Amino acid sequence: MKAINSQDLTGSMVALVTPMDADGRIDFEQWENLINWHIKAGTDALVVAGTTGESAMLTEKEFEELVRTCKQICEGHEILIIAGTGAITPEAVLKKNNLAYNLGADAALVVTPYYIRITQNALIEHYQNIADHSDLPIILYNVPGRTGMDIDTQTSKTLAKHPNIIGIKEAKPDMQRIETLSKLNNFSVLSGDDDTFFEAMKFGADGVISVAANIRPRAIKAVCTAVQLGDLNLANELNQTLLDTFKLMSTEPNPGPVKSSLMAANIINPGIRKPLTTMNLSGQSHKNLIAKIIEEYES
Repeated sequence: MKAINSQDLTGSMVALVTPMDADGRIDFEQWENLINWHIKAGTDALVVAGTTGESAMLTEKEFEELVRTCKQICEGHEILIIAGTGAITPEAVLKKNNLAYNLGADAALVVTPYYIRITQNALIEHYQNIADHSDLPIILYNVPGRTGMDIDTQTSKTLAKHPNIIGIKEAKPDMQRIETLSKLNNFSVLSGDDDTFFEAMKFGADGVISVAANIRPRAIKAVCTAVQLGDLNLANELNQTLLDTFKLMSTEPNPGPVKSSLMAANIINPGIRKPLTTMNLSGQSHKNLIAKIIEEYES
């Protein structure tokens, strides 16, 4: 398997939900259907077992089976598989990285250690140690709203020099930071915030790891493609049509809204791991949004 590099990390990427039944068991038939939908829609990469995939509640066996089946389904297609392997300790990350590598993943998305607090120097040491000992290339994941820890700009610039750290999912909508990091050599910047990903791409981001792409993969892909082709007017028009979708995705904590949307469109069955909850989207106000999801799924 040829190792990917930063130039491969571009365009529309989805932070996949993990479909489950009412008792919280993973539904692998629906998992296959979702992956095939993204292949057909032209999604550039699939993030397996990330935050949206309820990574914090998955067992090691479930993580292994999700990555394995995703690799099998994607065989022969030009779509990257990125495994969410973040954990508090480097030992836990390295164990998952090794497992994901052996299962055929293309890269590891590694969130900052959560709950504990460490310095920026300790964070540099943490990521460099992981990168030194990983066969998979590493994508940093900065989401301070969830972890309580921010990878500051200088820390990212330092880590970008490591040959096995190829990019960052930056979920903090700081356009000055996006612009600065986008100028680094051999380092891809991916927006992790649907609401501002179009703006981030205007400031140099290479693409997005999107929650909304779970329900509007063709639309998110179209925005990314328009930006890549330099047609910002078209990209802006397309992005404007998604604002209501982005608003819905942030109504309640992720992945509740996106799973609820897929459930309302009858694409997945009701199922989420407690203490997470879903929403009731049966009201008239959501009718048009759900109709658009169904239209994309059936096209």
